Amino acid sequence: MDRVFKALADETRMRLLDRLHEENGQTLGELCERIAMTRQSVTQHLAVLEDANLVSTVRRGRTKLHYLNPVPLHEIQERWIDKFEHPRLRVLGAVKRQAEEAMTDKPTFVYVTYIESTPEKVWDALTDADLTAVYWGHSNVSDWRQGSRWAHVRTDGSGVADVVGTVAVSERPTRLVTTWAAPGDEGGEGEGAGHSRVTFDIRQHGDIVRLTVTHEDLADEAERADAASGWAAVLSNLKSLLETGSPLPQEPWLVPGP
Repeated sequence: MDRVFKALADETRMRLLDRLHEENGQTLGELCERIAMTRQSVTQHLAVLEDANLVSTVRRGRTKLHYLNPVPLHEIQERWIDKFEHPRLRVLGAVKRQAEEAMTDKPTFVYVTYIESTPEKVWDALTDADLTAVYWGHSNVSDWRQGSRWAHVRTDGSGVADVVGTVAVSERPTRLVTTWAAPGDEGGEGEGAGHSRVTFDIRQHGDIVRLTVTHEDLADEAERADAASGWAAVLSNLKSLLETGSPLPQEPWLVPGP
């Protein structure tokens, strides 16, 4: 938390976060133009923001895109704002809309969290039907082989799946890619078929695990806003379950997939 406050104490770094909030997924060159600083200076400030987990990066070929990561801000809100019930100080609320962007060739939403666990346990928590039922309120059901069907099934005994899709990549315990669609749209593939795509990248980071969730091809601004709040809740619950053995006291969350 000290790194977060140190990063936020600098006006230039705050401006960089503002620029990413306005348009997420920018290159170093784009940020330099908007901040009117040298590449070396912007690179140094971005390094501080990455070290504080306020900025995450994703590579698209040779291009490195920078994304505002709301996780530390969400934790500050929970610890220092919600706890003392000061609604008038909810200036961090706009962070939930940080994924709203017009560029369709960029990931819609990127979320990074660090978990005191192992890659294998994180993978199992994402794919085990019983575990997902505990912290997600839905069971993720599949054999998790590449090309297999998967379903996000309600835990009320009805057997109803709210999201279905295909396992596009399955590389335990480091990478899982799935398509997401409403059951009625399951037959169509590709753009315009009501599908989105979720990538889970699981990497060892020292003694802990870095989990990056990239949710692409959401249909509109409403779905992007739902994804931002939905993933924050789901992954906070996952982190709590793996680190403490108990999920947070939350309602079941359905991250929008179609």
